[in-house]
Amino acid sequence: MHPADRNLPQLLGDARRWFDEALLAALDEAGASSVSPTQLGLFSVLDEDGTTVSELARRMGVTRQTAHQAVHGLVHLGLLEQAPDPASARRRLIRRTPEGQRAHQQADLVLRRLEETLAERIGRDAVAALRAALEAPWGPAPARDPAAAPPRP
Repeated sequence: MHPADRNLPQLLGDARRWFDEALLAALDEAGASSVSPTQLGLFSVLDEDGTTVSELARRMGVTRQTAHQAVHGLVHLGLLEQAPDPASARRRLIRRTPEGQRAHQQADLVLRRLEETLAERIGRDAVAALRAALEAPWGPAPARDPAAAPPRP
């Protein structure tokens, strides 16, 4: 498929995979615990004070079960822990352990280096423009216009 034939979500997905694959390779090379792309995504949406599994699932765009499995694997690796939520006796917060915090800081450093590599490859202005476009408020997703939907068979 020619790159011009691909839609923006496909291109954004490829860009995300480029960062994920490079990050996972760098962490592996550094001897860090082996994590999956889903676990990597979970780590990136976790609040400093902890986050519920339901909220993690929402932020990641996955099912609660998928988020729970990712959490379980990271707890097993000693990178996350579960703690009572002071706001609700029924909920548990997922948060980084000290080892998880070190891994998170290491990943942040790798990501900064990857962004620098990207700037060297495609230009600093292109990376700055990309960052500005992604940081701009896009507003809520447009409501589906029934008139614009393709006819159902």
